[in-house]
Amino acid sequence: MLTPETREKLKGVSTATLASALYKRGLRNQMIQDVRPLSAPKGGSMVGEAYTLRYMPAREDLNPMTVFRDHSHPQRRAVEECPPGAVLVMDSRKDTRAASAGGILVTRLMVRGVAGVVTDGGFRDSAEIAQLDMPSYHNRPSAPTNITLHQAIDINVPIGCGEAPVFPGDIVVGDADGVIVIPAGIVEEITADAVEMTAYEDFVTERVRAGQKTFGLYPPTDQANLDAFAVWRKQHGR
Repeated sequence: MLTPETREKLKGVSTATLASALYKRGLRNQMIQDVRPLSAPKGGSMVGEAYTLRYMPAREDLNPMTVFRDHSHPQRRAVEECPPGAVLVMDSRKDTRAASAGGILVTRLMVRGVAGVVTDGGFRDSAEIAQLDMPSYHNRPSAPTNITLHQAIDINVPIGCGEAPVFPGDIVVGDADGVIVIPAGIVEEITADAVEMTAYEDFVTERVRAGQKTFGLYPPTDQANLDAFAVWRKQHGR
């Protein structure tokens, strides 16, 4: 369960820092590959629990236009059932030849209070989606239909998105660099580590801008720098 406190902390750390924290624990494949934001996230990073949708190659006899009349269609169910505050993550097999969703469906997710949407495929109406107050990540703009090559097959199951494993309830964080997935069971310790790392990186950046060399500073192998960091933290309330 993602607490409000942890959500706020994660909004203030970068995916790069989270990747380092995960790497230290042997998790090397948590960054979703080849996705980028349609617009910069506002008010901090995108953060939410993963709610998943899986596509497969379409079989034409099972995927005519009429499937969208069915209220149990997985894509439409995902749009209506993804919880507020969650992130809808779609496995589109990294295939951008057909759209994972378009402007209307992403608008519906935004209105429902969903925290963001991610696909390793592409969106149609990408310029329209970029104007929404909704963090949205994809590979690149797609063809104007989502029925010729993709078939939505299942919701809220483990998926692979951009080569990253995503389990329902995992914590998804996105910033200007991309999207990373934190296993739900370790989110508290990863968040605490990332907050600490972020504080030190801010201290280092300030010192480097003032002209200090990185030797002994980054990484912190000189005790004098750690002592200076302790003073800096008290001064800045970090």
